[in-house]
Amino acid sequence: MLTKELGIAKLVDGQILPDRLSRTKHAQYVALAKQMCDVYRDGIGSMRKELHLEIHKILEADSHCPIRRAGAFCKLLDDLCEFDAGKPQKTAQLRQRVFRQAATLHPLVANVESILDHSEQVAKDKIAASENMTWPELQRSLFADIIDHHRLVKFEYPQDTKELLARYNVAQTQVAMLDARQLIIDATGDWKGILRYAKLAHLMHRIEPIVGGYRITLDGPASVLRGTNRYGIQMAKFLPGLLACSGWSLKATVIPKGLAKFADSNWGRSQRWLLTLDDRSGLQSSALAPAKIDSGVEEQLVESWNLMQLLVEGNPELAGWQLLREGELLVRGQRVFFPDFTVVTPAGVRILVEIVGFWTPEYRRHKSQVLEAFADTPLLLAIPQSLKAQWEKHTFSPSHRVLYYSQEVFPGEIIRAIEENS
Repeated sequence: MLTKELGIAKLVDGQILPDRLSRTKHAQYVALAKQMCDVYRDGIGSMRKELHLEIHKILEADSHCPIRRAGAFCKLLDDLCEFDAGKPQKTAQLRQRVFRQAATLHPLVANVESILDHSEQVAKDKIAASENMTWPELQRSLFADIIDHHRLVKFEYPQDTKELLARYNVAQTQVAMLDARQLIIDATGDWKGILRYAKLAHLMHRIEPIVGGYRITLDGPASVLRGTNRYGIQMAKFLPGLLACSGWSLKATVIPKGLAKFADSNWGRSQRWLLTLDDRSGLQSSALAPAKIDSGVEEQLVESWNLMQLLVEGNPELAGWQLLREGELLVRGQRVFFPDFTVVTPAGVRILVEIVGFWTPEYRRHKSQVLEAFADTPLLLAIPQSLKAQWEKHTFSPSHRVLYYSQEVFPGEIIRAIEENS
């Protein structure tokens, strides 16, 4: 992720527009991206500052390239690298020894003209020999702990060098979000994936239904007490995950940090900018898309259900049953529950199905709290036989039905459990 110093954005009519490289306006950057990646690929052993200098030279081909854009590409390329940072303590001790020896040989000159003079080259060779090195080796080691002198050890060459341009566009958008006070997401698609990534970014969420989906408001704990943009880093980290989801639009309220203390004044309210995005904005993320199947048991159930539908084709009693993947999102205050499946009976009755997994006490405690929060929701719980002893201690709501399974949950067992309790 980029630092604020490398961010580029325009403010137009209350909108903040991060710098974006497009295929039409910036077509030359496709070739430039390959050249930049090649510099790092061929630069194993080079110092960071030498690599950065080469990147700046390459981007001189674009006369309109801002210096910050070049710096941003250097940072993004560095993120794909492994550098030798040296050994700071040993390097500092080496400098002390070298400088002490050099001080006794002052003044150093190229050509000796008096008895007080010392040949610079002879002095260098003498000091290097005391460290069992040649002078070029010593010179490389002398400042190896300084970040600009770190040497490239490994570079992860992108599968497609155009990925570097995609990373740049996302990174500039992330910089704009560093000063975000709040994110509002209207989700009509991957609600579960969006909330998963929000939790990974340690963001608080509030949810309310809207037409066709849910509105998710994201901020942090201190936002309850006062307006703050201290969670901008988490919001920026959340962006790549959001981009991996589908069916959403985002509005971020951005207030530059220097103006935050005036944010609630009349003048300050006019200094807020809006960052808007949606799943069709063209930004590409390297984050993994939310998994549609969370476990092998769930995957087996889907396959068995599909097979059942093929075998019972023409049988209205069984063919009328439907298995929907994560068709419901339940919200109670800050508690959110995504049942794994929704089963629809031939009569149109919807029964939520949750496959309980894991065995840790923390998981069971969390799941128990969720069940208590949604005690009045019709729900079928499929629990492994191996966990029966632990879960028998739990007092289930009358609205909750329990099915214990051995290794696989079969469609017939689900249908039978629903019919016996209907």
